[in-house]
Amino acid sequence: MAVKTYKPTTPGRRQMTTPSFEEITKKSPEKSLIFTKKKHAGRNSYGKITVRHRGGGNKIKYRIIDFKRQNDAPATVLAIEYDPNRTAYIALIEYEGGKKAYIIAPVGLKVGDVIYSGETADIKPGNTLPISCIPTGTFIYNIELYPGKGAQLVRSAGTAAQLMSKENGMALVRLPSGEMRYVRLNCKATVGQVGNLEHENIKLGKAGKTRHKGIRPTVRGSVMNPCDHPHGGGEGRSPIGRSGPVTPWGKPALGLKTRNKKSRTEQFIAKHRNGK
Repeated sequence: MAVKTYKPTTPGRRQMTTPSFEEITKKSPEKSLIFTKKKHAGRNSYGKITVRHRGGGNKIKYRIIDFKRQNDAPATVLAIEYDPNRTAYIALIEYEGGKKAYIIAPVGLKVGDVIYSGETADIKPGNTLPISCIPTGTFIYNIELYPGKGAQLVRSAGTAAQLMSKENGMALVRLPSGEMRYVRLNCKATVGQVGNLEHENIKLGKAGKTRHKGIRPTVRGSVMNPCDHPHGGGEGRSPIGRSGPVTPWGKPALGLKTRNKKSRTEQFIAKHRNGK
């Protein structure tokens, strides 16, 4: 995949880069696998804003992705498509019985390829197997945390985890963040690396593209009044007057660890991403 650059005809174009979409083979999504995504503008069921700076944006239809891969029949790749809901590209596949589904497309997957799911599948990109059947050292993505629940880990563009070892019914997996985590051997994972590798090199170039994503402007607390933010007030540009920056509600905002060390899943983390 390549990144498309533009001539600096406007200030926004000067820094803008976009995907070339060379891998995309189909523009319109499969109608049976989409539904309209309702917008909530950061509000909960009571109408209260629980996530700030959300609202507007383009209309988006959600593509139903098959994260479980429970159908063991061979499936043929019909198309590679763009998905506005995620950074990775998706592949439209059709099983032998005629049923269609979407999966996250790995690097190297092309139209016409046949992929498999199950214990007897080959170790090739796009095939899904129980971790117990995957050789040590293999790069994997779409990793389940609970058998049958569907993939939850390593799903964004360009990411891949590595299977380090297997013992006592557990597999040790190195995640893209550097975290070493234990996963059950009967959980499924897909062989390969998530596609769209150049996503990290994309530059939006202008504020309008952020608005198209449904993200509204963010205002610094230091330019607010004291009644609106702990950083506000003072004559001219003033220091925040605290030992560190805080949220509008007074909680530490920089470097505070939020993970509960007493969490029941803490036992499955062999090494945290910060090396501790």
